[in-house]
Amino acid sequence: MFLENSKNTGRIEVICGSMFSGKTEELIRRMRRAVFANLKTAIFKPAIDVRYSDSDVVSHDAHAIRSTPVASSDDIRRMASDVEVVGIDEAQFFDEGIIDVARELAGKGIRVIVAGLDMDYLGKPFGPIPSLMAIADDVLKVHAICVRCGDLAQFSHRLSRSENLVELGEKDIYEPICRHCYNKLLEEGKL
Repeated sequence: MFLENSKNTGRIEVICGSMFSGKTEELIRRMRRAVFANLKTAIFKPAIDVRYSDSDVVSHDAHAIRSTPVASSDDIRRMASDVEVVGIDEAQFFDEGIIDVARELAGKGIRVIVAGLDMDYLGKPFGPIPSLMAIADDVLKVHAICVRCGDLAQFSHRLSRSENLVELGEKDIYEPICRHCYNKLLEEGKL
């Protein structure tokens, strides 16, 4: 587990999992602890994520923290120069440059906390998250509960017929399911 008092040591922490697994909740918890410790913080989210708020990072259970929406990973690089802890939510929506940004910030002694989906709705590695996991000092994979059987869920099953890789939505469009239920839907041709 990470050391929260390692104030001068840069590091990369990744929180990943399916939708409804608590990724954003954990990011908010870690960022609030950093604020409580009087550390200079900044939290960023992709500008396209306006599901709950244009500017705040908001978890599915309505916990929120002030953030800065940005269009690209380079915006984070420019805006995070005078902080000790950087939070990045929904990192799967950022360009591949987010990997170098995280590495660069950690190299400058900044603690970088990244949250994002590790798999897309097809069960494939999603965006830069797998690469961020590979270079992270700490990776926490969180799980939701399968809405079909109650087991631990690691897949974000899309209920809509859209084939777009990115489709922002909530419980009206996605449900967390376990591997068994995912494979059952796959066998039935429903994925």
